[in-house]
Amino acid sequence: MSENITPLPFIDELVTAGVPAALHPYLGTIGVGALVVKMGIVFTHMTPELMTATMPVSGNTQIAGLLHGGAHLVLAETLGSFAASLHAGPGRAVVGIEIGATHHRGAKSGLVTGAATAIHLGRTLATHEVVMTDETGRRLSTARITNMILDSSKTAQ
Repeated sequence: MSENITPLPFIDELVTAGVPAALHPYLGTIGVGALVVKMGIVFTHMTPELMTATMPVSGNTQIAGLLHGGAHLVLAETLGSFAASLHAGPGRAVVGIEIGATHHRGAKSGLVTGAATAIHLGRTLATHEVVMTDETGRRLSTARITNMILDSSKTAQ
């Protein structure tokens, strides 16, 4: 009977990253990605309309001790891309085509929270605004990411 069960090789990674059990069948064979794991990103809410996660400042800083600007973009792209992927659904892929950010203030410690809110969820494009805040709720940066939605057959080309 156990031969009929499809193994989910990334189940431990999904649990550590806070992915809800309902999404394990969808992500269990691909995981969340090595960079998400390396950055310490943990999802706290996962829908196409709103995707949230936390990321530690520690380990993700630049030489001045501040959260690296690129780390802000990693969190923004992770949230926007996962939200767009959930919107696209099975059998479709998403690729980022544009991302930009404004950094408002720095963070030297604690957890950063990112919240990606859908601006547009269409058939071929999904755009999210991503706001990163510190533990006191102060805005650290604002990003916008647009993903193109492709049929899986087009990603093989």
